[in-house]
Amino acid sequence: KPALIVNAAAYTAVDLAEREPALARAINGRAPGILGEEAKRLGAVLIHYSTDYVFDGTRTTPYPEDAPAAPQNAYGASKLEGERAIVASGAHALVLRTSWVYGLRGRNFLLTIRRLAAEREEITIVADQIGVPNWSCALAAATVRIVGTGLPAVAARSGLYHLSCTGQASWYDFARAIVGDAPRPRVVPITTAEFPTPARRPAYGVLATARFEATFGFTLPDWRHALASCVASRAYSRSVTKRPS
Repeated sequence: KPALIVNAAAYTAVDLAEREPALARAINGRAPGILGEEAKRLGAVLIHYSTDYVFDGTRTTPYPEDAPAAPQNAYGASKLEGERAIVASGAHALVLRTSWVYGLRGRNFLLTIRRLAAEREEITIVADQIGVPNWSCALAAATVRIVGTGLPAVAARSGLYHLSCTGQASWYDFARAIVGDAPRPRVVPITTAEFPTPARRPAYGVLATARFEATFGFTLPDWRHALASCVASRAYSRSVTKRPS
């Protein structure tokens, strides 16, 4: 009989979701609704994470929470379905949209670039898609801080919020920051058209965070500062040491 349910699970294989839309919908769409129904039944609070991919990427200024959702791929559509299912459940819930999540486990952009940097003299990275990288630990710490206000306070603030580091970057900018000052590999910018993928990505996915900041009273760091903290962490050092040659 939990008082708090935090759903950090998701189907995140964006390109594969184009071939497996039913599985993506089951995990990202239906399952959050079931969690919401159970939270409602138990009187528990649900915290769920969503994505900037619910938007079409046609804006050039940060998306507020009430901007029209228009996902451009199966993954984004499944995540939007999950958001709506939680609302329909009537549970006390926080839906926290974020973007470009990376960390030291699983599969993500940071680990991919680090692997490619060890294997290649040159890597090509898309430079015309803009968003905000977010370290998973920064998002976790923000969640802990929210929960620390007390579950009644969290329940009273139920709703949709954008939780993100500040600043913005292209995937090329992000890759350059990961590689740092190392002379190799060379990081070469390319366009989306030069790197076609099964799933269409938003060209712009920066999230406006003013509502979150006003409600919870704090701001996440600039994405470059968060990346620097990740790279400076003992966990990062250990993962580099253990990386196979």
